[in-house]
Amino acid sequence: MPARSEWSVVADCHNLLGEGPWWDARTGTLLWVDIDGRLLQRHDPSSGRTVTRSLDQKAGAVMARAGGGLALALEDGVSVADTDLGPLRLAASIEPDDPGMRLNDAKCDRRGRLWVGSMAHDARPRAGALYRVDPDGSVERILVDVTISNGIDWSPDDRLMYYIDSATRRVDVLDYDLTTGRASGRRALIRIPEAAGLPDGMTVDAEGYLWVALWDGWSVRRYSPSGALDRIVQLPVARPTSCAFGGPDLADLYVTSAASGLSASEFAAQSLAGALFVLRPGVRGVEATPFGG
Repeated sequence: MPARSEWSVVADCHNLLGEGPWWDARTGTLLWVDIDGRLLQRHDPSSGRTVTRSLDQKAGAVMARAGGGLALALEDGVSVADTDLGPLRLAASIEPDDPGMRLNDAKCDRRGRLWVGSMAHDARPRAGALYRVDPDGSVERILVDVTISNGIDWSPDDRLMYYIDSATRRVDVLDYDLTTGRASGRRALIRIPEAAGLPDGMTVDAEGYLWVALWDGWSVRRYSPSGALDRIVQLPVARPTSCAFGGPDLADLYVTSAASGLSASEFAAQSLAGALFVLRPGVRGVEATPFGG
């Protein structure tokens, strides 16, 4: 299977840990965070301008809210703001008594329920969990013994939920009931070989195929709904972190990356580490749902 080079640079922003790309269809802009840099970022492709906001906590993910403004997965829970630069207020407290924990990747199902995972700052094994946060702010813990909670998404028909705990080197699949927000029957769908890197963030395209960013794998890979490897897109950085479809036709695949943990020689060999990239893979994505519906 030939590897492909289809990328271009959107923003050479040198993020320490760029993560959580989320396309805001209402504004035609891309949101994402730099976790270790404590930054919220918004890029406007029409102008080429990127606006950045400093945060007081590490943010694992960002998305729009149905009623306007933003929702962020922070260290102490899910917070919301009425505007990009507006004050944050806690909407759902998660693991408030453990300062060694933070929230990581997050995404909403088609009813606006926010699914978010936690992990330890030191990534100690099985310290984290996966939670469902309903639009009214109620929180339910769904999975336990999670190490590095990462990619979350659903099949286009909403009958399957996909989930990554990076430490397992797997992409798992669960049966999903959109009416109740219940996920069950977790089983392995894709096993990532050690040489390929760690599975990190993920998105599902309109054809039901999964796009997985491979940390230390220099690539984003596309897998069929049955788990078969379909395509490899090579990137100029070792640590792609996540991906999301955007653009007016949802045909642009945005990919975040990280410079964190690289030695001076490694960074010299990949000066674009931490940049935001875009691909045109020839397929479209599914519009993301804001928090709240």
